[in-house]
Amino acid sequence: MKKGLIIGALLLLAGCSSTIENTYYQLPAGSNVARVESAAGTGQPMIWVEQVTVPDYMAGNGLVYQTSDVKYVIAANNLWASPLDQQLQQTLISNLSKALPGRLVAGAPLGDTHDTLSVNVTGFQGRYDGQVVVSGEWLLQHQGRLIKHGFNLTLPQTEDGYDALVRTLALGWQQTAQQIANSVVSLN
Repeated sequence: MKKGLIIGALLLLAGCSSTIENTYYQLPAGSNVARVESAAGTGQPMIWVEQVTVPDYMAGNGLVYQTSDVKYVIAANNLWASPLDQQLQQTLISNLSKALPGRLVAGAPLGDTHDTLSVNVTGFQGRYDGQVVVSGEWLLQHQGRLIKHGFNLTLPQTEDGYDALVRTLALGWQQTAQQIANSVVSLN
């Protein structure tokens, strides 16, 4: 009798337990407007986005949230759909392509003559005070010159939740791409 009650209780508990489902996020980006086939051999200026690096704690699957001035939490169930560094590189290429319509922006070198862009992201997280942080530095190799700039954006997250966090992070990344594009335009 006791054995039957214990088994029944275990089955009841198992039926009542809920599983936490993972939620996956992708940075939103529009379509890439640059066309490789039209640029090949035309002498169109090219920017190779060589790499976008992130710190080790951001390189995992979980979104990062800063809970105090010194404490960071990595989400266990709110995850990036693909590696963050890849998403940042792909959306940077898309955003720069839109901001620099006279240039070919690509993730691989196409030809011998191109500028090379590397970006090191040091902050890409939500924060305890309702702000979102996008920070780091970029390095552009342009005609034998090295141009290096830092970026440090703090944007308000206007709604609660991870969806709003990802949208605000994407907005900050888009603004960073625009800053890079403005610097590229001023070189000529």
